[in-house]
Amino acid sequence: MRRMMIYVTGIGVWLTGGLWLIYHYFMVKQGEFGPETNPLEPWWLRLHGAFAFAAMWLFGLLWGIHVTKAWPHKKRRWSGGAMVGVLAWLTISGYLLYYVGDDRVRPVISAMHWIVGLVCPAVFVWHRVKFKKRKRLVDARPVTLSR
Repeated sequence: MRRMMIYVTGIGVWLTGGLWLIYHYFMVKQGEFGPETNPLEPWWLRLHGAFAFAAMWLFGLLWGIHVTKAWPHKKRRWSGGAMVGVLAWLTISGYLLYYVGDDRVRPVISAMHWIVGLVCPAVFVWHRVKFKKRKRLVDARPVTLSR
């Protein structure tokens, strides 16, 4: 159940962010007085925010039941650390996007947020698949008999 919540939330936050990106940059309508925001763009952003809240809650849950217990085992630390770093950056930059009003800084934060956001599934796959590869390699090792 937990894994399904993670997948649904991860796909939801990524998909709504990607749809906002498409509607913001590529679905701009030309109005009577110039470019106008597509009517669906704010809705994608609202949904993205809702999924982001769920993602932050799930990250807190995972911190307590997964990260702190797995860290001492020294497996997948690089990919797990990268995943934590990516999620921390997305949380901080999302907060800044919500509260920073400076029109010079906001586009930079926005670009850095969505670039890292687009890469996030690759980091997750790296973290998730790395374990399975390692396990297969361990299982495939020939058994040697000691004398």
